Order: sequence, then structure tokens, then C-alpha cells
Amino acid sequence: MAVPTGAATGRREQILTVAARLFARHGFHGVSIADLGAAVGVSGPALYRHFPGKEALLAEMLVGISEHLLAGGRERATVDGDARATLEALVDFHLDFALTSPDLIVVQDRDLANLPPEPRRRVRLLQRTYVEIWVDVLREITPGLTPEAARIAAHGAFGLLNSTPHSGARGSTREVAALLRGMALTALTTLPAA
Repeated sequence: MAVPTGAATGRREQILTVAARLFARHGFHGVSIADLGAAVGVSGPALYRHFPGKEALLAEMLVGISEHLLAGGRERATVDGDARATLEALVDFHLDFALTSPDLIVVQDRDLANLPPEPRRRVRLLQRTYVEIWVDVLREITPGLTPEAARIAAHGAFGLLNSTPHSGARGSTREVAALLRGMALTALTTLPAA
């Protein structure tokens, strides 16, 4: 997919950000094109210059975050260092995403089923590929850990790290990040081998 340049990119990003916030708050079906237009200061029909419809907007949003996570995971997995350092980098990357993008996490959790079949398959493929990066690292840290056990552990860590929008977390972002980081790393580095 070609990325538009200039002002169109800024407007598209603004629409995606506002849509994520509205979808997180009201659900995909609870937000109309008119609602989105009003929230970004244009008429609803003017949004069709940027996206063919709400499903296309949701698809770009969810495919985009899945591509972002996979690219970030790959980048961290290719850095020279030991597996523990790689795991720490993966946890930090995912935690930063969770703390800075809570609306996207809510939309992903709640509205993935509203995607048309092809973008939904694309998101799932990207997600599975991201999980496998974690699986490889976890199996290097814990020799004898089965691929299935490593997948379960990775998904458990995602659940912990992605809980921030649902937890009503109090305290500074730094305190929340330190707590979640410590919990994730403790859990992931003390896995029992099969």
C-alpha cells in the first residue's frame, strides 16, 4: 500500500488517531462516518477522500499496528546480544506500545472481528509472525521449552503488558512501566522446561 505524502498523510494520521479513540470509547458500530468527520473537523462525506469507508479505516489501523509490532520485534531480535538482552528489548518495545497506544489495544481486542476477511487474515498472519519472534527468544533462554509452551508464555506476557487500558492503572507511567516490565521479565525468564 502506497503511503500518501504531505498534508494528506497528516490528515490520514489524524483521522486514524481520532478513529482509534472513538472506536475504543464507543465501539466500531457505535461510531458513524458523521461522528468521525465531526471529531476531525470535516464533513462525514469528506472522509471518503481519505478512506473508502469505516471498514477500510479499521483495516488500515489494525494492519498498521500489526506491521509496526512485527517490524519492531524483528529489529530488536536482530540486535547482537544474548537472548536475555533481546527479551528485555522486546518487552520494553511492547510495553512502550501498550502504554502509548491504549486505544489501539482496545480496538484490536474488541473490533478485529469487524474486519473484512482478507485484512483479518493479514492481521492474524502478522500477529503470528510477531509471536514467533518471542517464541524463538524464549526457547533460547529456556532450553527444552516446547514451541507451544513458548507461545502460551508469549501470549501471557502480551496479556499482562496489554492490560494497561483495562486496569485503571494509577501512579506515574514510569511506575506502571517498571512494575509491568518486572513482572513480565520475571515470568518469562523463569519458565519451566518441558
